[in-house]
Amino acid sequence: MSKMVVAVLRGGPSSEYEVSLKSGATVLRHLEQQPFAEKYQPLDILISRTGTWHRDGYERSPARALAGSDVVFNALHGQFGEDGRVQKILDDLAVPYTGSRAFTSALGMNKALSKELFKRADIKTPYHIVIRRGEDVREKYNHVFHHFLLPFIVKPASAGSSVGVTMVTKYIDFFTALDVALAHSDAALVEEYIHGQEATCAIVDDFRNQELYALPPVEIIPPVTSPFFDYQAKYMDGAQAAQERCPGNFSVTQKQEIERVARAVHQAFGARHYSRTDFLVTPRRGIYVLEINTLPGLTTTSLLPKSLAAVGAGLGDFFDHIINLARNGK
Repeated sequence: MSKMVVAVLRGGPSSEYEVSLKSGATVLRHLEQQPFAEKYQPLDILISRTGTWHRDGYERSPARALAGSDVVFNALHGQFGEDGRVQKILDDLAVPYTGSRAFTSALGMNKALSKELFKRADIKTPYHIVIRRGEDVREKYNHVFHHFLLPFIVKPASAGSSVGVTMVTKYIDFFTALDVALAHSDAALVEEYIHGQEATCAIVDDFRNQELYALPPVEIIPPVTSPFFDYQAKYMDGAQAAQERCPGNFSVTQKQEIERVARAVHQAFGARHYSRTDFLVTPRRGIYVLEINTLPGLTTTSLLPKSLAAVGAGLGDFFDHIINLARNGK
């Protein structure tokens, strides 16, 4: 019986290049181990920061890089990999791939459009405004000054891993925070800051006899040095790292509501195979959705692997399940 050739995409022209390298390495490592090595032949496809595809150390076109592949495991993050562009390439090549389709990916990556979908689906999300590059910044500043209490958040409209996100504690710092956000995206979100427990909850399709299986919500406690779950808190070790508790310190009611809303978000976006939704949980104002991640990180410090471990599911088994979903056209 011939092995299934799994092309693992990693790297990519995004600010999350390094994270993607690690996610892809995690997938490759598990597929190379028993018992999965008997079933799969993993193929390392590196996409450079400039967007060129490489196979076996040589630059290739996407079609040549994927030649002979039975399925693609998309371990990219951020721009290109998570915004619908690589999904469109894979659709054009008629290669099955893991993760959400092109439209859902583009929608989930765009925080401004995501906010509109949250509102239409009656999913609670923090108040925000969108500022696009080239707009009258002074006019927007006046709106912020009159409608936002300190502190508030400024973030890129289309980036992940908290890249380019700033908590503004003085109104005068708004302009610098906006410049930082617009360095990573053509638009920025100004969002009210809601003090509460940070949480995330992953959904897996057709897992353990459930159509939409909710993994246990993770409670995220940022380090004292970070006011929120920023890039350093996500990927650094030691004192700069966040504490991540799974299962989190939530009441039964809160846990059930987080899982319910995570399923609702997954369905509203038409997400496929797996997703992870980020929350803020407050005792008085309820539960707020921040964003959906259609390709969550798979590094050793990422949240999804912690949730899987909490229910006794190995990463290798998870990858096997996701690959089978993609291969079977689900």
